[in-house]
Amino acid sequence: MSRIDERLAQDRRRFLRTALTGGALLAVGGGLALPRLLAAGRQGTTSTMGGVAGVAATGGDLMLECFADQDGRDLGPCHANKLVLSDQEWHARLSDEAYDVLRQAGTERAFSGQHEKPAARGLYRCVGCDTALFDDATQFDSGTGWPSFWQPIAKQNVREIRDTSFGWERIAISCACCDGHLGHVFDDGPPPTGLRYCMNSVALRFVARAGG
Repeated sequence: MSRIDERLAQDRRRFLRTALTGGALLAVGGGLALPRLLAAGRQGTTSTMGGVAGVAATGGDLMLECFADQDGRDLGPCHANKLVLSDQEWHARLSDEAYDVLRQAGTERAFSGQHEKPAARGLYRCVGCDTALFDDATQFDSGTGWPSFWQPIAKQNVREIRDTSFGWERIAISCACCDGHLGHVFDDGPPPTGLRYCMNSVALRFVARAGG
């Protein structure tokens, strides 16, 4: 047996011993268990996300950041099931305009939405699954005709996806819980981030805070 063959055989034996003793399982699952333990320690219990728990979902467990409707308070990390629905179910759940944006990555007409700037304080949730996405405190008038924010309410509640449609590269933003398309992020926003999260109104549901 050559030295290379002997080394490969040793590596295989080491891997099998590790797997049998549970080490391989810890290496795979440990990264998922840690944030759950941290969340349980912070909140004293494991919570589920309001508006998401109880729906028919088969996409696995997520760790998101939850926020209260009444005062916008950060409730800390919480568990939510990935919302996975059939195309027919999404059609039944959403308006035609919202379906086109969230499920087909469409774009509403500029200045056609209702969320250019709310009259009251509050936060924005995903119209598809109710995940908290943006706070009005980070909203600004971009003059584009779409609601714009300089940051999401929590980075883990959104996903960034490379978008090369129409022959140019952009960063698309989607909801972390249901994968619904929300809009795009650009680097021409105001301080402190210099970013402009340009969102579609029909993808958002505004929740005014109690006492406004």
